[in-house]
Amino acid sequence: MNIGVLKEAKEETRVAVTPDVVDAFKKIGASVIIEKGAGEGSYFSDEDYKKAGATIQSRADVLKKSDLVVSIHLADGASLSKIKKGAFYLGMFQPAVNPQVIKKLAAGKVTVLSLDAIARITRAQSMDVLSSQATVAGYKAVLIASTHLTRFFPMLTTAAGTITPASVLIIGAGVAGLQAIASSRRLGAVVDVFDTRPEVKEQVQSLGAKFVEVEGATHSAAAGGYAVEQTEEYKKRQQEAIEKFAAKADVIITTALIPGRKAPIIITKKIVDRMKAGSVVVDLASPNGGNCEYTQHGKVVITKNGVSVVGHQNLAGSLPSDASRMFAKNVLNYLKLLIKEKKINFDLNDEVIASTTITHEGEIRHKLTLDALGGSKKEGKKPAAKKKA
Repeated sequence: MNIGVLKEAKEETRVAVTPDVVDAFKKIGASVIIEKGAGEGSYFSDEDYKKAGATIQSRADVLKKSDLVVSIHLADGASLSKIKKGAFYLGMFQPAVNPQVIKKLAAGKVTVLSLDAIARITRAQSMDVLSSQATVAGYKAVLIASTHLTRFFPMLTTAAGTITPASVLIIGAGVAGLQAIASSRRLGAVVDVFDTRPEVKEQVQSLGAKFVEVEGATHSAAAGGYAVEQTEEYKKRQQEAIEKFAAKADVIITTALIPGRKAPIIITKKIVDRMKAGSVVVDLASPNGGNCEYTQHGKVVITKNGVSVVGHQNLAGSLPSDASRMFAKNVLNYLKLLIKEKKINFDLNDEVIASTTITHEGEIRHKLTLDALGGSKKEGKKPAAKKKA
């Protein structure tokens, strides 16, 4: 079987498959076809792929010959229309944000597998693209904050006197938040952390940060470890607590996201207007609307009181080589589950495969996508438990 890898749009520097995993793909029975120039933004040349055992072809040939197509983001409409009927399309597609595109793929009988919808279970951790790319984003957010901040991160004792450490406030203790905590602490900052999930308190404290608890948070086992929408009463208490800590913070890093929803506003203009001049807000939720009212996606906004609000467009893509390697390993681990005996073994009884299946046999199976379409397309009959392609 053939696995085809597409070149991303020009604003994306990453690539979905790197040369170091090509040999592993071949061992599970797949030939790898790479679109010409696909790895250039990540500093992987066509020659690197050829040496690893892949073939380099045009986009048209990749789409024509591939049984399974891989890209990080959804390709353009013209390319998607050329994916073979009955083929599989794998990536990180935000299906609830792109429901109309998903609907067209379903109509073309393409089975869409989106790794950003993967079940948050132990067995799926090695395939979790959200976690791997959030690791990159959390690390880079701290470096960006340090370049915009008008003072040092660590405490310094010098002949000119003692400089106190920077105070960092992190909203959300998911993978990005935890990496931001670790990176901030390595640079010597004092770190406070908010999260609606009390179960992350121990992780936060183990990294040397203070966990700030706000009572009354709503939790849902059905959310699978993700954050859920909170009550208005809780939001009010949270805002009061955050406002208190933000007033003394030199840096705020926000990471709060709710699957299938616009990012919640947590850092209001009122909060930013009371922050110290020269302080920084780095909003990792910028692509989903932002957690800060001042955020403008892809821009740095400097407020009247001298606070820099950074809405970076693609933090994971700012470290493209390692981010691509991590993404490619996630893809490889998923395909080891999906491909058996050199064929696609599509088993919807497997929780991991079922969670990532957005469309199959013309049906949209992903609830958040169906909700985004207004329930216009029902799930229909469940396909057979196993299908080989």
